[in-house]
Amino acid sequence: MASISSLGIGSGLDAESIISSLMSVERRPIDLITSENKTLSTQVSAVGKLQSYVDALKTKSEAITGIGLWNTKAFKSADETVVTGSASGSAAGGSYSMSVQQMAAAQTVTASQAMPSAASTLNEGSLTITLGAWSGTSFSAKSGATPVTVNIGAGETSLAAIRDKINAAGAGIKATIVNDANGARLSLRSAETGAENGFKITATETTDDGDVDTGLSSLGFDRAAVDNPTTLNQLAANARATINGISVESTSNTFTDVADGLSLTVGKVSTSAVEVSVADDKEAIRTAVKEFVTAYNDLANYIREQTKYDATSKTGGTLQGDRTTIALQWQLRGVINQGSSASSEWSRLSEVGITMKQDGTLSVKTSALDTALEDPAELRKLLATDGTSSANSGFMDRFRDLAKAVNDTTTGLLQLREDGLNAQIKRNEKRITQMEDRLTDTEKRVRAQYQALDTSMAKLSSLSSYVTQQLSSLYSNNS
Repeated sequence: MASISSLGIGSGLDAESIISSLMSVERRPIDLITSENKTLSTQVSAVGKLQSYVDALKTKSEAITGIGLWNTKAFKSADETVVTGSASGSAAGGSYSMSVQQMAAAQTVTASQAMPSAASTLNEGSLTITLGAWSGTSFSAKSGATPVTVNIGAGETSLAAIRDKINAAGAGIKATIVNDANGARLSLRSAETGAENGFKITATETTDDGDVDTGLSSLGFDRAAVDNPTTLNQLAANARATINGISVESTSNTFTDVADGLSLTVGKVSTSAVEVSVADDKEAIRTAVKEFVTAYNDLANYIREQTKYDATSKTGGTLQGDRTTIALQWQLRGVINQGSSASSEWSRLSEVGITMKQDGTLSVKTSALDTALEDPAELRKLLATDGTSSANSGFMDRFRDLAKAVNDTTTGLLQLREDGLNAQIKRNEKRITQMEDRLTDTEKRVRAQYQALDTSMAKLSSLSSYVTQQLSSLYSNNS
């Protein structure tokens, strides 16, 4: 007898539909666990984002507990076109009166002889460059500076080549070619400003034509010489100023040694005194406090959003009912509501303008914070004291420590919660695999049963046909 090739033919039943329905019922537990894993994965992502908000809170807390913020000084100038500056933490607070008599300058000389072009040639020889200070026609070599000789050989005598040789020599001067109505001239300038960075140039020609105004000799410079072939455009000079009635000088336009931690840069000559001041940088502290409040509110808002329950839609946030998240929320509020003995002036954040609103976020009362900033030492104690216990620690110290503990990669509250969620996902995945295997076995067994039913029904149908045929034949023979 031929085998049954399509399930249900022998029995006349829609076996495929029956089996599909049975398997759908059997698969429901797997679908439920799969749905649970999707929820768990969403919670893992939510906890990960929560960790990032906690880390941001730690960063902003550390910005306030760090010594750098409280040592920051603010520099102010009544006229920044005359003087600007900066102050380090070591600078003493105070006011300074400053006038500027002279700007620092670099020595500049230009060859008197104009050449047709930069490609025009002079002659071979050498240029010896010595750095130092001019006083009238007297020259004093710079201490520690060694004269540099630039040799000009064959093929190196063009104006452009001589410029490049000087610039490559590291002699403390820079050469450029200036083009005017009469042609190309070599201009030489000190690499640095300051009287001691002036220079003289001794030119020596391999074949001396006896004329200092021509050839390589035309690039020499010596104020003591009777016939000077180059024109002095600018004499090297120090910046000179008066600060609180005291005359000071600097080789550059920046004065760095007039007061500890103070750097002053002059922009122009001014006979009128300009007032400058150094004080604690209250704006930096104010900004740091506001940035902390923003970080705290970002975290508080995220927790509220993730744990809320909407009665209208009857849906909850991803972390609604999550005990770990709710515990963190209470810990954060606990830090805000606790007092501190770190400062003798204040004991609570609300006293310096940082208050909690009904929704759990913080706000800053600017007037109260500004008043507290008038006493930065006590404010620092209230916010940044690293105490021996929570009771005598600063508030930012507490927040920093809480954030560190919560986000610890081994023992942190949020890390343990994330690990627990991931472990549950893995357990569910293992269960799904096992249930899928059992479901496959069940389907095979059911199919085999229906296959056997088809075979049995086919045999019965064949037997019925045979019996009917025999009875029909017997009836015909007896007629």
